[in-house]
Amino acid sequence: MTALVAVAHGSRDPRSAAVVHELLDVVRALAPSLDVRGSFLDLSVPLLGDVLRGAYADGHRSAVVVPLLLGKAFHARVDVPGAVADARLPGLDVTISDVLGPDPRLESAALRRLASVGVRSRDRTLGVVLAGAGSSHAPANALVSSIAARWAAGAGWAGVEAAFASAATPDVPTAVARLRARGARRIAVASWFLAPGFLPDRVTRLAGEGAIIAPPLGPDPEVAELILHRYRSALTADLARTA
Repeated sequence: MTALVAVAHGSRDPRSAAVVHELLDVVRALAPSLDVRGSFLDLSVPLLGDVLRGAYADGHRSAVVVPLLLGKAFHARVDVPGAVADARLPGLDVTISDVLGPDPRLESAALRRLASVGVRSRDRTLGVVLAGAGSSHAPANALVSSIAARWAAGAGWAGVEAAFASAATPDVPTAVARLRARGARRIAVASWFLAPGFLPDRVTRLAGEGAIIAPPLGPDPEVAELILHRYRSALTADLARTA
């Protein structure tokens, strides 16, 4: 069977890798016959190349690499293909799937995380910041902004603003100020991060005292389903190319 090799960015914060492994445990529970392996691009171990070499040593001759990334920015476009190429395994047929976003399942997970900290729809006193990492690749930021606009149109809050922890604007304090100007008396922050780490912690600090902070998407069942969907879609596309 073709192995599923999930690859996350990696972090010096051990909570990040722990949450990625928890998410992959949910994937394994949904597909117990599938060989699911976790890896990282940097800062955490095992690295992607090492996991691919391990899959080959264990007898696999094909693998689908599923990037655990919410948008198609630099890591997806450059780092993941580069790490696969650097593994130098001509005997292993490696296909790289699409990244996780965009997909409605990610939005559902983010809204569930908000609900888990007591946020409800139709609360006109509440302003919501949808906080992502930020990227120099404008389409990745536009994805977060489009989700914020969709929520703003339907959730019944005082407003929803996208904000970014780095590399893009607006930043979190600017988004909070815009929501306050629209009459929001309370602020909640929805997380467009897969796992905890430096940037989510920065968002929490910048949101200000009293802000309601939703946890990252983490080991959500729909996120796990999405990983399997990306894996199966990549397999189907690969079979179609070789037919």
